[in-house]
Amino acid sequence: MTTAKPFDIVVHGATGFTGRLVVEYLLQRYPAGSGLRWAMGGRSADKLAAVRDEVGAPADTPLIVTDSTDPASLQALMAQTRLVLTTVGPYQLYGNELVAACAAAGVDYVDLCGEPAWMRQMIDAHEAAAQASGARIVFSCGFDSIPFDLGVFLLQKEFGQRFGHPAPRVRGRVRKMKGTFSGGTAASLKATMAAAAGNPAVLDLLKNPFSLTPGFEGPRQPTGHKPMLDEALAGPGGEGVWVAPFVMAAINTRNVHRSNFLLQHAYGADFVYDEMLITGTGEKGEAIANAVAGDKSLGSDKGPKPGEGPSREERDAGFYDVLFLGTDAAGNTLRVGVKGDRDPGYGSTSKMIAEAAVCLLQDAPDTPGGIWTTAPAMGDTLIARLQANAGLSFAVEAG
Repeated sequence: MTTAKPFDIVVHGATGFTGRLVVEYLLQRYPAGSGLRWAMGGRSADKLAAVRDEVGAPADTPLIVTDSTDPASLQALMAQTRLVLTTVGPYQLYGNELVAACAAAGVDYVDLCGEPAWMRQMIDAHEAAAQASGARIVFSCGFDSIPFDLGVFLLQKEFGQRFGHPAPRVRGRVRKMKGTFSGGTAASLKATMAAAAGNPAVLDLLKNPFSLTPGFEGPRQPTGHKPMLDEALAGPGGEGVWVAPFVMAAINTRNVHRSNFLLQHAYGADFVYDEMLITGTGEKGEAIANAVAGDKSLGSDKGPKPGEGPSREERDAGFYDVLFLGTDAAGNTLRVGVKGDRDPGYGSTSKMIAEAAVCLLQDAPDTPGGIWTTAPAMGDTLIARLQANAGLSFAVEAG
C-alpha cells in the first residue's frame, strides 16, 4: 500500500527558515529523476509557491497545503506520503496532532525536537499505536541530537570490539563550535520553561536524565550545570582543561540514554554520560567557562526569533567539532571525534534531517514501528550516509 502513495517525503514547514534550507538541500541532492519523490508542505499555497520560486525549484515541484490543526488536512497528508519531515516547532505547540496522525496511520515521521518533556508525553501517548501501525517516529534529527547520539553509538561499538565490553563512562566534549542556535531552539526553550512553570510534572521530567526511558532509572549522572576543571582531559602541558555547561546537553543526554534503553542496554545498565563545552586551560579557560555559564541569552527576549537565521555566508563559515571520550575502571580509553562542516543550528541541521528521512525510508526497512532515536533506528547506515552526503565525519582518534 505504501508504494502507491504519490510521495516519499513531505517537508512540513517548507516556508519557514529551516524548512526552506531542507528544500534547498533536497533540490541539490535529490532532484527530479533521483528516484526520491518529495513535496513542499505548508499552511499557505501562495507562500509555498513563492518559496518554490525563490529557491529555484522547478515549477512542477509538488506543493501540499498542510495544516496540523485541521484534521481533514492531516488525513489528506497521511494518504499522500510515506514520511513527514517537520521543521514546525515548538513541537509541544504544533506537533501533537501530527505525531498522533502519523502513529495511527503508519506514516514515518522525523523532526528537530529538543523538548524532552513533550517527547516523553508523546512516547506515553503514541508508542503503542506506532508499534501497531508500523510508523517509525524519530525525534531530534538535527544538531540535537544526531552528532551526539551517533558519536556515542560509534564509540561504544569500537570500545566493545577492542576491550570486550562497553565503556561505562563516556564524556561528550564540544571542542569547537561556530554558529548560532536557531530561533526555533530559542522558542522551544521558552515554551518548555513556560510549561514547566505551570506543571510540576514537566519540571520533574526536565530534571530527570532518564525521562525518556520509561520504567528504567540508571545510576546518578553528572549535572553539568557548573564550570569545572576536567581532569580526564589534558592540556598541552598535561594540566587539566576547563569545561562549561553546554546548552544542548539537557536534550542530547536524554536521547543517548534512550538509545541505550532501546538497544537493550548495549552501553551497560550502569552507563554514565555527560556533555560539556571545552573552554581551555588556566585562568583564561576558567574565565571563559564562567562567562559561558552566566550567559542566558538563548532564553531571553534578545535571542533569535523563529524564522530568523544567519546568512548563507555565516552558515557556510560555521562548523563544530565534538570529542567523545570513553573510559573504564581498568584504565582503557578510546576517543571518537565528530565534526560538521556548517553552522550547527541551520546549515548542518538541514542536511542531517533530510538524510535521516531518506535513510529511514531507503536504508532501514527492518526497523519496526515505534518511537525511536537515530542510533537504534538507523545506526551505521545513517553514519555512512551523513559522511557521504552531509559534510559530517566520524573518526576514531589516536591517543
